[in-house]
Amino acid sequence: MNERRTALDALLACRRDGAWIDGALKAAIARDGLNSRDAALASELAYGVVQNRALLDFYLAQLLTGKIKDLQPILRDILHIGLYQLYFLDKIPDSAAVNEAVELAKTYGKKQRNSPALVNGVLRAAIRSRGTLREPKGWAEKYSHPQELIDRLIADYGREKVLPMLIADNCAPKTVVQVNTLKISTPALLAVLDGEGIAAEAHPWMPDCLILGGTGSLEQRESFRRGLYCVQDCAARLSVLCAGLEPGMQVLDCCAAPGGKSFAAAIAMRDSGGILSCDIYENKVRALTAAAQRLGLASVDARVQDASAENPAFLGRMDAVLCDVPCSGYGIIRKKPDIRYKKLAQTEGLPALQLAILRQQAKYLKPGGVLIYSTCTLLKRENEAVVEAFLQDNPRFSLEKLPLPAAFPADSGGMLTLMNGEMDTDGFFISRMRRNA
Repeated sequence: MNERRTALDALLACRRDGAWIDGALKAAIARDGLNSRDAALASELAYGVVQNRALLDFYLAQLLTGKIKDLQPILRDILHIGLYQLYFLDKIPDSAAVNEAVELAKTYGKKQRNSPALVNGVLRAAIRSRGTLREPKGWAEKYSHPQELIDRLIADYGREKVLPMLIADNCAPKTVVQVNTLKISTPALLAVLDGEGIAAEAHPWMPDCLILGGTGSLEQRESFRRGLYCVQDCAARLSVLCAGLEPGMQVLDCCAAPGGKSFAAAIAMRDSGGILSCDIYENKVRALTAAAQRLGLASVDARVQDASAENPAFLGRMDAVLCDVPCSGYGIIRKKPDIRYKKLAQTEGLPALQLAILRQQAKYLKPGGVLIYSTCTLLKRENEAVVEAFLQDNPRFSLEKLPLPAAFPADSGGMLTLMNGEMDTDGFFISRMRRNA
């Protein structure tokens, strides 16, 4: 078992079983018992292939004597892994990339005649042709995004804003953690991480957040097990910051799993008051509870609750509701690269669900309470359009200025879209509304 086979098995799980690459890769690495170095290469290969699938096919079409559609699908996966090493990685010898691919073809490619010879021939042709193949002119092949998604984003934002987004989607995200200031100060945590051999620096615009490098598996680190921090992108943390939470408040996080916003809220409130962290899946609620215990957050109460169904016990009780709804997820493509291949038609029903959840959650607020609506997508039909539809039917609510860090322009509209490639965050939408007293 080696890292290339692990990457291939993860890609197979995605194609055959409909798995997401992050979960499939994590399971394959654990099954194969890879050390941190081999796990890093397996991750690079699997993510790199998914991120660059259309571009790799564009090259492959020039190297094959036949047609791509005639390839056994698993041979196409093996050739993608080989091509990615040859054309995107500079520390792997060509011979290793080719020979390992041939060995994979011997094991996995038995249904196609002469598959090892085919893989060997194509990859050696790739070496000879390196730097001479035609490059794609269209964004769909160059950045491996479906044309229908590109067209939708251009319609919402224009070509100038979309291009940096496509580029950012194919870049590895930085690991960002929030300091659990209930247990340790930011300077003290920096010293602890340095002692563990983890490179860390303060985030440029989000207080008490650190950017980490060379982490390996964070779950194995003593600092993580002690609950000194939690992993969270600054976009999600910003949505909590925009709620303006204070100690002693009663807060509802209605779609809470995996719990990052609930934890940020508890830390902001000094673990005073109460946070109801609800999710529809029982296994996710159990995981959220365990994470809250690791962090030492007694104010977090995790429960199974459908966000679109009314709970009479919640009505009129909350000072703030964090409503981070299910969405198409196009803002987190850099973390889950296969989301880009989701058909837009599959997401058409989401705005109706999002609006139903928002209407339901609004009922739980006290007069004067704050309602945060957020998503990790960039489609305006799931963002501004949902907020506008809600406000039209709920005149008791009005948009409020977002309390943003100094790095952001002054906000006057109560809505903010964080674009991939601008502030080095996930793509994210945040709006702040208040129920009139």
